[in-house]
Amino acid sequence: MKPVLGRLIGVSMGPGDPDLITRRAWTALSGPARWTYPVKKEGEPSFVLDIAQRGGLAVPADALPLVFPMTTQAELLARAWLHAATLTVERLADGQDVLFLVEGDASTYSTFGHLARAVRQLQPAIVVEVIPGVSSYCASAARIAQPMVEADEVLAVLPASYGVEVVDRMLDQFDSLVLLKIKPMLDELLDLLERRGIVQHAVYVEKVGTPEERVVRNVLSLRDETVPYLSLLLVRNPLRSKQPIPRGCRPRRVREAAS
Repeated sequence: MKPVLGRLIGVSMGPGDPDLITRRAWTALSGPARWTYPVKKEGEPSFVLDIAQRGGLAVPADALPLVFPMTTQAELLARAWLHAATLTVERLADGQDVLFLVEGDASTYSTFGHLARAVRQLQPAIVVEVIPGVSSYCASAARIAQPMVEADEVLAVLPASYGVEVVDRMLDQFDSLVLLKIKPMLDELLDLLERRGIVQHAVYVEKVGTPEERVVRNVLSLRDETVPYLSLLLVRNPLRSKQPIPRGCRPRRVREAAS
């Protein structure tokens, strides 16, 4: 008889406000499944656990931290993912479901994707599920009561680490940009937005939904400031040149009668 394996479930916890934890996520967190969660290094406090605790959830005594270092070195990352996956598979092997807690949404620039792939490489039979949640940029747009896109407008979500040249090109192709991972690029991005004449249409949001939340509409005031990792820019470009878009219903194709 084949051993019964538990499911690996990515639990989206939202960006920081415990009230944004979904009912489905809350049910999973309140059940018998074992918890795992990401940390940057051994002994580091966990942002996602803080969300759970501020919401009144009791962290299980056997909750397991999994280390995912903040580095771009492929070899170090591969070793970390493999080690985390090995620990996870060991827990799944006893038949219990394992939750991996993720800030924001587990399907958007999340560590969970790396963990799930590594787990499947070790044990392809393991079932992976994802509980969706509120992303940081959706919460930020709601916080400032400003739609990201309307009607026929288009939106792009990208890490600013792709470079200012890429962001510059995207401003011509999209009505709104969500720029993530802006920490090392902030001053260059401000220069770009000022040069393009749209700096007044950018809003900076930091740690949305947490007690340390900060919203800055005068983004030029952020020059020379070191911002945290959990920060983003919402940028609208009302000056973008747009092509005409066909409107209304497309005519139905007339089927030729069968001969």
